[in-house]
Amino acid sequence: MKILIVDDERDVELLFRQKFRKEVRSGLLELAFAFSGDEALKLLDSEHPPQVVYVFSDINMPGMTGLELLNKIKTQFPSICVSMISAYGDTENYKKAMESGAKEFFTKPIDFDSLRKEISRIISQE
Repeated sequence: MKILIVDDERDVELLFRQKFRKEVRSGLLELAFAFSGDEALKLLDSEHPPQVVYVFSDINMPGMTGLELLNKIKTQFPSICVSMISAYGDTENYKKAMESGAKEFFTKPIDFDSLRKEISRIISQE
């Protein structure tokens, strides 16, 4: 299963590669990274159909916000599951994300056990 992590903070890539090292080595997961909403859409657009089945996106990014990205992904690629992450557990962003079709909403610091469970649920639906 290929997942795309979208975050403007580049150190997130190292964190995810460490946390999911076992799953990547075993071939269970393939990780892709984008550091902006535009970059994420270009990556999704580059494969027809996209191989990515799950997008994990930060909400607060310069340029296109995670919520704007969520709306575009749900419009262009409705079968892709999208979860959002925010440093702030504010109810307004949570409500907007869920109303726009987000599968889940996480707050920083990321609870990787919960994220693993979410990914396992998506894999079992594939």
